[in-house]
Amino acid sequence: MEQLNQLTGDLLVLVEKMMNEYKKRRESGEKGDFYSEVKPFADEVKEKNDAWKELSMNWIQEYRPKHLHLPQIINTFDNIEMLSVHCFFPESSYNRFISHYQSISYVLGTQLDELKEK
Repeated sequence: MEQLNQLTGDLLVLVEKMMNEYKKRRESGEKGDFYSEVKPFADEVKEKNDAWKELSMNWIQEYRPKHLHLPQIINTFDNIEMLSVHCFFPESSYNRFISHYQSISYVLGTQLDELKEK
């Protein structure tokens, strides 16, 4: 559970980085370079995200938290992966990006709260 707690916190930090990167790109209108910026960041996120999904699914099946369910974990996993790339492209839909960002933040924050209770 300690590892899950750590990964969840790490992902929250990375999601904040995504939001900051997206805002910066929207202001400048400049796209990220795929090989020097996008791919290294997306790879870092993917490594943590893959481990987080695995641990989260096991945790949900074992502890049955009150406010989190398997579909939320799967959707959050997918959304994190998507945002890790979209944050480098200013033409990405603003409303969609914000919606996914808020959804991810809610699930990760709720998970941290649930982990502290257990």
